[in-house]
Amino acid sequence: MLSRLPGLVWPAVPGRQGLLLTALLAQLEQSQWLPVEAIEQSQMRQLGALIEHARRHSGFFAERLAGFRPIPGQELRECLSAIPLMRRSDLQSRRAEIDCAWLPPEHGKVALNRSTGSTGEPVAVRRTELNGLIWMAMTLREHLWQQRDFSQSLAIIRAQLAAEDTARRGVSSTDWGAPVNHLFASGPSHGLNLQTDIVRQVEWLRQVMPAYLLTYPNNLSALLDLAEADPDQLAGLGRLKQVRTIGETLHDSLRERCRHVLGVGIADLYSTQEVGVIAIECPQAGGYHVMAEGVVIELLRDDDQPCAAGEMGRVVVTDLHNFATPLIRYDLSDLAVADGPCVCGRGLPKIRRILGRQRNFLRLPDGRRYWPMVGALGYREIAPVRQYQIIQRSLERVTLRLATERPRSVAEESGLAEKLVEFLGHRFAVDFDYCTPNIPRGPGGKFEDFVCEIKAGD
Repeated sequence: MLSRLPGLVWPAVPGRQGLLLTALLAQLEQSQWLPVEAIEQSQMRQLGALIEHARRHSGFFAERLAGFRPIPGQELRECLSAIPLMRRSDLQSRRAEIDCAWLPPEHGKVALNRSTGSTGEPVAVRRTELNGLIWMAMTLREHLWQQRDFSQSLAIIRAQLAAEDTARRGVSSTDWGAPVNHLFASGPSHGLNLQTDIVRQVEWLRQVMPAYLLTYPNNLSALLDLAEADPDQLAGLGRLKQVRTIGETLHDSLRERCRHVLGVGIADLYSTQEVGVIAIECPQAGGYHVMAEGVVIELLRDDDQPCAAGEMGRVVVTDLHNFATPLIRYDLSDLAVADGPCVCGRGLPKIRRILGRQRNFLRLPDGRRYWPMVGALGYREIAPVRQYQIIQRSLERVTLRLATERPRSVAEESGLAEKLVEFLGHRFAVDFDYCTPNIPRGPGGKFEDFVCEIKAGD
């Protein structure tokens, strides 16, 4: 532990933020092993405090919760089901009413978090210093669960590193930054803008020689493509211990490729700009544990009933500590697969798999809809495909958008189309759209490998 008190090296005394984080981490270490029932009882108490505050100080929730009263002894899910869902459109059109007019001063300063997500539909949420503290505690929990060696170096390739010189040579720091540097000494960190050419990214990685790499799944896939085409490209990454992924859907096939090509595993994290850290991977059993001390997650079927283990549903989140812009039963429009109790023994709820955006179901002419796991496609066995994206334009037509290493032959196009039709399970008409050098990312730097452009009701 890092001491912030001059003259005192051991035992270490952290600074104010470090002391707060130490107190939270000590509680998190205990609460993760509580039975599910005990965790839900604590969530229920915190939910009651949040609802009371929102009813008093938010016009939106004063109206929405006017007749709502928790029943003593009521179960958490039953209590929540009596509250209407909150949509992204509510945040866009009614945020002034949602925001609370008064906050407990102890929650600290307020900042505005903006998110475009992958949809181009911007929202903004006010978050307090308390929310930032919870975010840091959950981030540290993830580091500790994964037993990362803070003395090693960290490389970050992501969006929102927009300094003019970042794309040319990156930016570096003497430590990993917050929250790690509030409690621990660490090695250096290095950052590079996500829009940097993939070949330049590899050159940069060889220069900084990281032990840990944080990036988006799609960007990692492009790095692996380069390594598979020319193994010498990543020969300098022998120090790499783990890849950390954020921001996009992570397919099992990419996990397998990463272990095969780089010899390391992937630790994925599920978070949003509106809420912060939602779930992190179980270090023993895989899958995602919900950060139940900070959020309540509901996975709901189309009939708004809770999913059983193995069922897919919409992710609905309640942020238990945001008293500035309350998010109570906020429908993220993400899809996930529910799971049962974890063999690791933690009582934290479990999500088996994070799928992606609800709107991106594949739709068939007979009315069926399903989530296409396009990450399993083996296009590089047919043609030199560096990157692909599938766009459903209508019930009978899809576009295969490609970035390739060279022009494609007629036979390769035919093979790619046949592979896609076989995988999707319907004889779609396939159009091709070629992008150079890369397929553009969506707002916020995120990338979706499957996009459905059919509007609801069509």
